[in-house]
Amino acid sequence: MKKILAFSGSNSSTSINHQLLTHVSARITGHEIKIIKLIDYQFPMYSADHEKEKGIPLNVRIMKNLIAESDALVIAVNEHNGMVSAFFKNFLDWMSRAERNFLKDKKILLISTSPGIRGAASSLEYVKNILPRFGGQVIESFSFPSFKDNFKENKVLNEVLDMGIEDVLTTFAHQIES
Repeated sequence: MKKILAFSGSNSSTSINHQLLTHVSARITGHEIKIIKLIDYQFPMYSADHEKEKGIPLNVRIMKNLIAESDALVIAVNEHNGMVSAFFKNFLDWMSRAERNFLKDKKILLISTSPGIRGAASSLEYVKNILPRFGGQVIESFSFPSFKDNFKENKVLNEVLDMGIEDVLTTFAHQIES
């Protein structure tokens, strides 16, 4: 049994990415899954001056340890204006300052959603390309379009999207077990 840490890059209390993350994580069986909200681990906005004067914040070190204790990650990537949110970018900045390869040996499933038809595909692609710089191995990714039309009451309404989620979960499960 592998330890999987799951979180969303959103700081919204009503995050649709967190809703999708919770649904997808519940479909992973045979592993220990811990779902957290990054908003519970507030970090100051990254600046070299802050780091020099005050060092790495406690919550950054806590998150670094949570990631280090995990075998794999499920990350829901949100999007603001075609890019990752400033909140999630700040998380990545701090984590990389705490330890450059903070994702070393971590297998990662990326998911994203938005109200629009692209399903946060732009931010998903950015994160998919950047995480290997920190040692992570993105195993699978899935962009879920038109969240409000395709997801209600913790259920995927579109059969094709539901099968797509099942496909990426099957691949992810197989990869983390090997």
